[in-house]
Amino acid sequence: MTGRDIAKITVTLVVFYLIGGFILAFVYANASPKIYRNNEEAEKKALKQLIPEADDISKMGDWTIHDKHAKYFIAKKGGEPIGYIIQSFGKGYSSYINTFIAVDKDFKVQKINILGHAETPGLGDEIETDSFKGQFKDKDFEHLKVLKTETKEYIQAISGATISSRAVTEDAVKNGVVFLIKTVKEGGGADVNPQHN
Repeated sequence: MTGRDIAKITVTLVVFYLIGGFILAFVYANASPKIYRNNEEAEKKALKQLIPEADDISKMGDWTIHDKHAKYFIAKKGGEPIGYIIQSFGKGYSSYINTFIAVDKDFKVQKINILGHAETPGLGDEIETDSFKGQFKDKDFEHLKVLKTETKEYIQAISGATISSRAVTEDAVKNGVVFLIKTVKEGGGADVNPQHN
């Protein structure tokens, strides 16, 4: 193979890479706005499911937990606040658990929804079940504590998945509720970056 052959191959490869790059850039430029709109619609639907009686749910601001960007919202009916929704993250066994938490005007949890995680199938992913999520109804921040024994006052751990249970309860949900209380009720607010052992 001569130097001329090597130069031909090199030029051909560069041309193919450039064409491929232009095609990818074109596809991304056209798909990106659609993906953004789809994500916005999915978020609106998820928010509405948390406080279905609200006729307006609007973003109040942003906050950070575990160095992750999250948002919080106010829910209104007839122009009056009826509750709040906050996105939060809990450090689980094998992932950060992305969670939406809806609270009433007294900052008692009404509903939670797990948006995403990579916890162990068959164990940690039990955090998505209605039986686990249903325990949060009407809990204030003082009762967001996981117990391994049967309880109605606090949150009962999922058998074999205590770390995931705590990540949702004592990390994502509790820190989210505390942030809302400090920000909305007390007029202050700070990013939360919990330290774990």
